[in-house]
Amino acid sequence: MTTDEMNQVPNLNAPFLPPIENPDDESLKQTYNSMQQQFGRVITPLKIHWARLPPAFLQWATKINELDMMLQLPPQTALLIRGQVARLNVCLFCIDANRYAAMQMYKNEAKVDALNQYRTSPLFTDAERAALDYTTELTKEKKVNPTTFTRLRRYYSEREICEIVYIIASEHVYNMTNIGLNIHSDMLCSIPQK
Repeated sequence: MTTDEMNQVPNLNAPFLPPIENPDDESLKQTYNSMQQQFGRVITPLKIHWARLPPAFLQWATKINELDMMLQLPPQTALLIRGQVARLNVCLFCIDANRYAAMQMYKNEAKVDALNQYRTSPLFTDAERAALDYTTELTKEKKVNPTTFTRLRRYYSEREICEIVYIIASEHVYNMTNIGLNIHSDMLCSIPQK
């Protein structure tokens, strides 16, 4: 293969669109600065996806974070559900981001790391297993067996069940965005703990 031919072969690990490093929009510049302060870098989904959309789309993503603060579900349960969806969808950015969140919130990522063994690991409660079974079925099958739902109802209120569905659905949006644009991990877990 010649050098010219090699230069034409796409890098399968590279995002499909080039990152926007210096946005024109002032609010986006502020978001970039905030990310730079928090992570020491601007996260790739922001530079590739959100920077190309009108500001209302980024506000929508911010709103999801605000809504997550209003959940009645325990934050760790929400984090496990998001992590399971990302793991099943193989969204490398979201898997990394979820683990980073566990490190920041709990200083312990053991449960997130054990998600593929949640059914047998002693780290998980029966309630978490029921939520993760529901999450797994809905993510993989796009439907849920009534028996799985009945088990979920033993542990969670109607509102909490609706919150679980919301978490699964909103995580799919993030996952499909990153997968669709070939956005991989930003190695957030390698950032030194503050």
